[in-house]
Amino acid sequence: MKLQANAGGKTFLALLALALIAIGQFMWAQNLGSAPASNVAVQGQTGAQPEGAFLNFINWIGNVIAPVGAGGAVLGAVVSWLTGRGFGRWLFAGAALLAISGVTRLIEFWITNGTGGVT
Repeated sequence: MKLQANAGGKTFLALLALALIAIGQFMWAQNLGSAPASNVAVQGQTGAQPEGAFLNFINWIGNVIAPVGAGGAVLGAVVSWLTGRGFGRWLFAGAALLAISGVTRLIEFWITNGTGGVT
């Protein structure tokens, strides 16, 4: 897609609007209401414990980033198929992101339940 010189302002405004919408969603998602949650990473853990920080990271990748990326890849496959281009790489990317989600959920399960067998 080539951007035209006279359409630059419209493109900038559209990107700015999308950025503001995305930032607003993130700010709304971070609202904890009236109860502050300081120095708390996960239930039973504190932010100072590596297990809590690692579990938060794994949970974020497995539950948020990978599934949303997989949905975007499937949408990319549909658009590529409709325009007559190759869509196999998009489907492969979607399946790979769902596999990453499954593996990170497995790691999350191991972190939360695996400590009972270690003595």
